[in-house]
Amino acid sequence: MIARLSRRALLGSAIAAGAAMIAAPAMAQNIKIGAFLAVTGPASFLGDPEAKTLKLYAEKINSAGGVLGRKIEVIVYDSAGDAKQATTFAKRLIEDDKVDVIVGGSTTGETMAVVPLIDEARIPFISLAGASVIVEPVKKWVFKMPHSDRMAVEKAYIDMKKRNLSGVAIIGGSGGFDQSCRKEAQALAPKYGMKVVADETYAPTDTDMTTQLTKIKNTAGVQAIFGCGFGSVTSITARNYKQLGMSTPFYFNHGVGSQQFIDGAGGGAEGVRVPVAALLVAEQLPAGDPQKKAALDYGAAYKTAYKEPISTFGGHAYDGLQIALDAIKRAGSTDKAKVRDAIEQTKNHVGVDGTYNMTPADHMGLTLESFKLVEIRNNTWKLLE
Repeated sequence: MIARLSRRALLGSAIAAGAAMIAAPAMAQNIKIGAFLAVTGPASFLGDPEAKTLKLYAEKINSAGGVLGRKIEVIVYDSAGDAKQATTFAKRLIEDDKVDVIVGGSTTGETMAVVPLIDEARIPFISLAGASVIVEPVKKWVFKMPHSDRMAVEKAYIDMKKRNLSGVAIIGGSGGFDQSCRKEAQALAPKYGMKVVADETYAPTDTDMTTQLTKIKNTAGVQAIFGCGFGSVTSITARNYKQLGMSTPFYFNHGVGSQQFIDGAGGGAEGVRVPVAALLVAEQLPAGDPQKKAALDYGAAYKTAYKEPISTFGGHAYDGLQIALDAIKRAGSTDKAKVRDAIEQTKNHVGVDGTYNMTPADHMGLTLESFKLVEIRNNTWKLLE
């Protein structure tokens, strides 16, 4: 099977079936899973593990016989986190590659940019991005894997309340995910007895957040800080926080669920609290936790294959691929309407992000209980609850 190359020669090639395909010309056509991911660029810490995960599990599934007697072919394009490129690649996946399902969209901006194409093409799309707006209101052909930004805010506010903290400062970027998170933090504050007393924004290209953090430091009534964002700018924010000698309890949303955040912060992430998927603390989960085995198995497979730490973002791709293939199995075909319906009927699917129960009114299917609150201690994740 000839591999398909992305414009940036992503991972050397798209992911195709192995040599067995050459020896079996009579086999049914491959099941094609398309993806556009931020493998390079500012959001590469999202897209790189996502692409690697899709490659790894396509190979694993094919070596075990495929799905419905067919091999899995994953075609990945590197969008570099750019919405315009995402649109171009989504169109190519639909019209030229003729994929059966799309599992991708590392960022909210990319995801939302392609929704009109998805609706027009009537193709199942499982996004790997975090903002609530992706599935609220429900979009017939669109689903998402990660917990939402709203859930991240709720998890943080619940913990702040337990610590008798009520005056909140928000700091985040100007991108789609950051702004969606900011709106959720503002809107949910009264419900949890919080008051937003400061709100600072930075540009995605900023390399120093000292000015914004100094304003927060000098604002009366700030008892906790909540960071909205992802990527290297979040590490810079944590690093500047440390440099300013700040001690105000600091929380971030789940967009920092990667060892790269901790390493990039230069010690500034110590003590930061973050809601994350169970994957990051799989070894610390109690024996009876339904996610423990799935998370441990994925973590072991990924670290063996790539010799690098796992991140929640690779986990999103794992869950997305598994849910897509499970739906294809239950549909008994790659008929797009049948697969869409099967995804929407997903019940009790245990993934590394949580146990998914989707409905026509809920195209994410996760609950707050599957979100784990952790604190960064000694440069790693410590489960708090």
